[in-house]
Amino acid sequence: MTSSSSAPPAQPAGPGPEFAERLELIEERSAALRLAAGSADPLARVPGCPDWTVRDLVAHMARVQRFWAASVTAGPASRPPADEAGDPPPPGELMAWSARCTQALIEALRLAGPDANCWTWWADWGHPSTAGAVARHQVQEAAVHARDAQEAAGTPEPLPPALAVDAVDQLLHVGFAAMDGWPNSPARVALIADEGVTWTLVLDDTGASAHRGAPGGGPQPGATLSGPAGELLLALYRRIPWDSGALRVSGDVDLVRQLVVWPPLG
Repeated sequence: MTSSSSAPPAQPAGPGPEFAERLELIEERSAALRLAAGSADPLARVPGCPDWTVRDLVAHMARVQRFWAASVTAGPASRPPADEAGDPPPPGELMAWSARCTQALIEALRLAGPDANCWTWWADWGHPSTAGAVARHQVQEAAVHARDAQEAAGTPEPLPPALAVDAVDQLLHVGFAAMDGWPNSPARVALIADEGVTWTLVLDDTGASAHRGAPGGGPQPGATLSGPAGELLLALYRRIPWDSGALRVSGDVDLVRQLVVWPPLG
């Protein structure tokens, strides 16, 4: 993502899974990815990442997990760990290699504990640069990419609701906060999860600022996007069309359209 030095300060993390539960979710979602990928043609294209084959997706997730395991293991640092992401998986061992990378990440996180400091790309925006924050981020990544693998296999499943709520919260507060200035007229968008959580996203020339519930003073949101948290997450990641009927839209439809094509998400 591109960055903006004037992005608003971060809010503290809201209620979500405990650290140990996040480790279990990383493991479970990574296993779901491999299960779906194993039932698909390894050369099939991934709808959510059309430049990738299923094999590319599995290898990408393994490299990501290996990278974050190295970052957590290295401890406090001003730079990311040495890049080993280009190393190819052992011939004929893609799934086993993927499982080993998942376990390396889980073990690094478990040994470090949630409060251990490490390098993260989001530290510049005032967010916790800890193993706990890495675990939260990696739950989201594993969940979205597991869904990608399921789409490629023709067996998409809903995201677990509690996971999806926490992932939307993390994406709005961390991912969107790292964006450059909003290129359109200043606006506010309300996102309402059926699970009972509401966020307001304030968009202006400094970027995006997320608030749980109403942000207080100022104009009312110009548009509202509501539905299951899993569908909100997938729409924000452009895995499903925002106007597919899975979500309910009210207010300025053009504003919602601008929002979902703004961030360069993978």
